[in-house]
Amino acid sequence: MNLLFRSTNIDKPNKSSQLSLKSSNPFIQLIFNRDTISETRKLLDRAIVSAAKDTLPNCKPPALTPSHWIWQLAASYHLTHHTALLMEEASGRFAGLGRWSLAQWAAQKAREEQGHDRLALLDIQSMGYEAEAVVKALLPPTAMALLSYFTQSVQAADPIGCVGYCYTMERLAMNIKAEHIQQVEAILPPNTYATRCLRMHSCLGSDVKHVDETVKIVAALSSEERTNITVACYETALLYFSSLKEKYISEVELQQVLNQLKLDPCSTNNSLPQYIC
Repeated sequence: MNLLFRSTNIDKPNKSSQLSLKSSNPFIQLIFNRDTISETRKLLDRAIVSAAKDTLPNCKPPALTPSHWIWQLAASYHLTHHTALLMEEASGRFAGLGRWSLAQWAAQKAREEQGHDRLALLDIQSMGYEAEAVVKALLPPTAMALLSYFTQSVQAADPIGCVGYCYTMERLAMNIKAEHIQQVEAILPPNTYATRCLRMHSCLGSDVKHVDETVKIVAALSSEERTNITVACYETALLYFSSLKEKYISEVELQQVLNQLKLDPCSTNNSLPQYIC
């Protein structure tokens, strides 16, 4: 669960199967007896594509610079730091409701996501900055909005929305290809390795497997549960893609913050292993 700029090239539905977003709950009509894994995947993906179409026209992110990459890493940190604890909470809430498959899914998710925030910290430190200070100073609005949505979903009377949130973030991560990682590495200072977190949350990481596992769980749920998950996919994707419409922090503003947070090259406390999982 990473980056706020990614390819949106998810398999797109044809015209006859696109979602209508006219109604207050546009997905109910699509959920009848779609019990197969493939149909469930298509349903969830269409919600994400629909959100992209509602958000992306005429939107273009600024050119990526080393400073803006640190901004992205701060976003990645905030999106991963609370995941394990929130999924543990979700597991307990599902168990309390007697929904055992979802409780087990959430518990497994909590285990899988542990330590991913440390990768973002290590990447920031590799760029030559005090990682903990950077993530305290930089609070990317879209990342914080997504975290708030995730938290509210987990703590709702029915935490089912967190399934849609997790599916959406991991499904989008699958669209980060090796070519994109190479483009990021090309703008970094020489001999700088600061794409650990990105690689973990890309087609090269474990999110491909996680998406398959989540689809299987969702396919076995009730129609009402799948409706709620699909709506959550759409809402999560809307928040995610809204990053392309927000006013971006300028290079000058970023530098003003980051210049105060550079590592002291003479310090003995700059060892990287403190963040290694």
